[in-house]
Parts: sequence; structure tokens; C-alpha cells
Amino acid sequence: MKNIKCLVLLMIWMVQTDAQVCPDACKCTKKPDKAKMEVNCHKRGLRIFPTTLPSDAWVLKFGENGITDLQANILELVPQIESVNLEHNAIKSIHPRAFSGAKTLALLSLNSNNLKSLPPRGFKDLINLRFLMLGQNQIGTLKPNMFVGMRNLSELDVPENALTTLPSNTFKPLIALKVLDLSLNRIQKISPKAFTGLRHLMFLNLDNNSLKIVPAGAFKPLSSLEMLVLDSNLLSTLRPTMFSGLGVLQELYLRNNNLEQLPSDVFKDLPGLSQLALSGNRLKAVDGNMLARIPSLKKLHLHDNPWQCDCTIVPMMQWMKQTNVTLSPKESLKCDSPLELKKKTLSSLQESKLLCHS
Repeated sequence: MKNIKCLVLLMIWMVQTDAQVCPDACKCTKKPDKAKMEVNCHKRGLRIFPTTLPSDAWVLKFGENGITDLQANILELVPQIESVNLEHNAIKSIHPRAFSGAKTLALLSLNSNNLKSLPPRGFKDLINLRFLMLGQNQIGTLKPNMFVGMRNLSELDVPENALTTLPSNTFKPLIALKVLDLSLNRIQKISPKAFTGLRHLMFLNLDNNSLKIVPAGAFKPLSSLEMLVLDSNLLSTLRPTMFSGLGVLQELYLRNNNLEQLPSDVFKDLPGLSQLALSGNRLKAVDGNMLARIPSLKKLHLHDNPWQCDCTIVPMMQWMKQTNVTLSPKESLKCDSPLELKKKTLSSLQESKLLCHS
């Protein structure tokens, strides 16, 4: 009887202890199938990161608060932590030792804060981090020393920031990275060695930046890349060697750029390319023979280009008639010039009647 009473008292003490360390205004719960605690402080008016936390916490939900700074050792009380969500706060600074010791952390979201920079070696203890979300901040620079230690990071998201350049070896410590999202920045310049070390990267998103050129060899380290998104940039030309090294690339998106012509051998290093998007450019004609040399091509987007319907477009028309490739709706491919053929669909034209214009 005495032993049972002691056990009951111990259980009550444990419950009270957990309740005592649960931050005020937050909710700490254990799900029936989980032995660890979930701490939910979402939208609770917090201004600082809590100084008391249940020691068995594995999920922290601190989104939509007013936290402004992350001090040193904020996770030292939660040795089993796996997920931290700090989205939509007002975080402007991170102490270099803020995440010290958090070796079990797998997901860290800092989306939608006021970060302008990241501390050097600030993530070095996050050896098991898989997902790092840094979107919708004001980060202006990325350097290799910011990512030291994150050898297991799988996905890095940095969209909607203020990046203008990608220096050499920027992502070199991220040897396991598979997904990199750099969309909606202001990137104008990429170092030829910016992507060094990313041999396992499968998806790269550079959509909505300000790229006019991509230096030769910049994509060469990306030997595992399967999808490359370069939509909505300022590209006016593609260098013949631009895609060398991308032997397993399957999808390439170049929509809404300023491309006027394509080098005849620009896609020669892409034997696995199955989807190619060139819509929304300034192309007047595309060499049908070049398209015929992309053996795996299955889907091609060519609409919203100012097609010049004279004899120079005949090889492309002949290829269109013979190919099994799915084209962006054929009826959307229309002449822009000459004036007498404007808005005529390419599929309605008779090749023999197309004149050559000097």
C-alpha cells in the first residue's frame, strides 16, 4: 500500500513538473502514441523565446508571435528536440550559439522573419538537420561559413530574400543537399564555382531572379540534378556549354526570359531531357533539327513567342508534323510576322507558300 501511494505521488509530481516548465499561455501535450511532448505556443503573443520548456519536448510550435532575437543555448533544455517552427515572428538576430547542442533537430523553419544575415557557424551543431526554411526574410548574402556542420541537410529554402550574388563555394558544406530553392531573389551574378560540392542536388530553383548570363561550368558540379528552373530571369542567350555536366537532367524551365535564338547544340549534353519549357520568350524560330537531337523529349512548351512565319521556320514546322512530342497547345503557336500572317496558327500554314525575307 505504501509503495502504491509513493508511486501515485511520484506520478503527480511528474505531471506537475511538466506543467511547471510548460511556458505560460502555451499548451503542452503528449499524444497517445508518442512518449515525447509537443509544445504549442502558436499565436500566443510571445516576445521572447521561452526560458522554460519540458525536457522531453520534441516539437516546438512558436509561429505567429513577436519574438525578435534568438539568444544562446535556447534549445539546451530540450535534448530530444526534432522540429522547431518559428515562422512569422520578428526575428532579426540569431546568436552564433543559439542552436548549440541541438544534435537531434531535423526541421527548423525561420520563414517570414526580419533576418538580414546568418551568423557564421551558427548551425554547426545541427548535424542531423534535414530541412532549413529561410524564406521571406531580408537575407542579402550567403557564405560557406554559414552552413558549416550541416552535412545531412536535404532541403534548403531561401526564396523571397535580398540575394544579389552567389559567391564561390557558397553551399560547399552541404554535401547531402537535394533541394535548393533560391527563387524570388535579386540574383544577378553566379560565381562559376557557386554550386561546388552539390553532387547530390536533384532540384534547383532560380525562378524570378535577375540573371542575364550564367557562367560556363556553373552547373557542372550538379551531376545528379533532375530539375532546373530558370523561369522569369533576364536571359537573352544560352551558351553552348551552359548545361554541360547535367547528364541526368529531366526537366528544364526557361519560360519568360529574353531568349531570341538558341545555339544549335545547346541541349546536346542533356540526353535524359524529357520536358523543356521555352514559352514567353522572343524566339522567332527554333531549329527543328536541334529538337530532333533531344532523344528523350516528351513535352515541349513553345507558346507566347513572336514566331516569324517565313522560310526560316520551315524546319521547325516539319519537325512538329513528324514528332510524337506533346506540344503546348498547337493552336497557341501563332505567327507574329509578317503582317499578312499575324495571328495565323503555325499548323494552318503551307510550307511552300512561306517566303524568305532578307
